[in-house]
Amino acid sequence: MLLRHRTETQDLLSIQEKAFAYFLSESHPETGLVRDKNAPGWPASIAATGLALACYPVAVERGMMTADAAVERTLAVLRFFWNSKQGPEPDVTGHRGFYYHFLDMATGTRAWQCELSTVDSAFLLAGMLTAAAYFSDDSADHREIRRLAEALYRRADWPWLVGESGTIRHGWKPESGFLHFYWEGYDEALLLYVLALGSPSHPIPAASYQAWTSTYEWKRCYDLDYLYCGPLFTHQLSHVWIDFRGIQDAFMQTQGIDYAENSRRASLIQQRYAIDNPLGYRGYGAEAWGITASDGPGPSTRRIAGIVRRFYDYEGRGAPYGLDDGTLSPWAVVASLTFAPEIVLPSIHHYVHTLQIHDCHEYGFRASFNATYPGSHARCGWISPWHFGLNLGPIVLMTENHLSGMVWQLTKNCSWFVDGLRRAGFQGEWLGAGQQSIATEGNLE
Repeated sequence: MLLRHRTETQDLLSIQEKAFAYFLSESHPETGLVRDKNAPGWPASIAATGLALACYPVAVERGMMTADAAVERTLAVLRFFWNSKQGPEPDVTGHRGFYYHFLDMATGTRAWQCELSTVDSAFLLAGMLTAAAYFSDDSADHREIRRLAEALYRRADWPWLVGESGTIRHGWKPESGFLHFYWEGYDEALLLYVLALGSPSHPIPAASYQAWTSTYEWKRCYDLDYLYCGPLFTHQLSHVWIDFRGIQDAFMQTQGIDYAENSRRASLIQQRYAIDNPLGYRGYGAEAWGITASDGPGPSTRRIAGIVRRFYDYEGRGAPYGLDDGTLSPWAVVASLTFAPEIVLPSIHHYVHTLQIHDCHEYGFRASFNATYPGSHARCGWISPWHFGLNLGPIVLMTENHLSGMVWQLTKNCSWFVDGLRRAGFQGEWLGAGQQSIATEGNLE
């Protein structure tokens, strides 16, 4: 048993280190921005950049980079965003403290006429606040990190993006105004609402959070009751930063569980779905699951073993309801480590040692594979040619939360995460213990 545990830990550390290598290689030396995926000419993603900021402290503690290198990269990002142009023009970096989903790697200006993204801005700001909580000594560089992170968080005008229903809009475009979509129904927006509530300068009202939770769907799948959302990543990304174990809002109090238990059930349901395999895809099973928003082999329609099947490219796949074309994402399984290690660890062993689709790639697990779709890999069929920062960041961070809880501890020591949770009505365990705020250096505005 001890040898098995040692082997599992070695596997996890190897997976973590290879995933982190993406952020070392796919970032711009001046802006610090991180490429969305490792394709030639591809722009940066602000979500991937936020994940990188949270990964740098982990990398320092695990000996994957020096503290000086982490400070340098962190300051590059914070200085860039603080000095970048804000305004309603279509060719800037952001507006009213929020940022465009995709940015040019070198100039940091808007790419692809994309939207000003609320949730991706939240991931970026969460990474900044994590860095501020970690770099806590009295040196000039550490003080600057804390000062800039606070100023950038204070600049976000959250109420501007609250719609008539009280929920937060997905975003805004200079050409057409607010997007016609709201963060409604349970999903990765849990972190977004917590940060919007915790703002020391422009908080949204608690009623906005209540408006959001009123749109939840509670479902029974197989023999498990849970707060439903199909793509697995939606049950993970907010948990990268916040330890929801033992704390509950009003909705979860009525259900008698917490959001961490909910994510455990979502993981178990995904495994059960893969075992059941109602559509008969190749390669599904107890150790082969993980259906989420991901790259795919399509778009195409093919007849395979007498069955006409339609395949998709990048889509929001989900289970047990939602789009399923046979595409699995190993990274999403790793990101469930903290919820259900008893089913995740055997699956990691299967992906690494049986299918051997980790060590042969530059940054470890690629975005996804589809064993039903004809491809070059004997067992896995089609394998995505790409790595995405949004996939690899949760591998680094959720592995660390599983091993040490480090990222969670950093945000527990950040008053704005704590304030946001309390304003959302969360109570229980560590939240009631009274946490110390990170040191702040005043407001630049």
